[in-house]
Amino acid sequence: MTKILLIAASGGIGALARYGLAGLTHKLFNFSYPLGTFVVNVVGCLLFGFIWTLAEDRLLIGGEMRTIILVGFMGSFTTFSTFIFESNQLLRDSQYLLAGVNLAGQVILGIIALYAGIILARSF
Repeated sequence: MTKILLIAASGGIGALARYGLAGLTHKLFNFSYPLGTFVVNVVGCLLFGFIWTLAEDRLLIGGEMRTIILVGFMGSFTTFSTFIFESNQLLRDSQYLLAGVNLAGQVILGIIALYAGIILARSF
């Protein structure tokens, strides 16, 4: 139960960090382009790679703490980093077709699902 509470708490911190970084980016660079989300996603990938390497290669972060950080904080900060990490794992394992399906499939089906959700909501 403690692990679940820690994941929830770190998730809240991750959501606030996302909101803060995206807002700060928007305030500093007021574009019509969604630069805040762009910055959050890139920073999230950097942090995910850093944390994963500290846990797996350097053994500086234990398994439970890794889960709390990556699932809780990073899961709320950006799931894009997990998407990129998993795609990279497929590429690293020479699963090129699966990596392509994962990358293109999630993006294309995500756009289609978003549009379907819009149409569905407008039909009410």
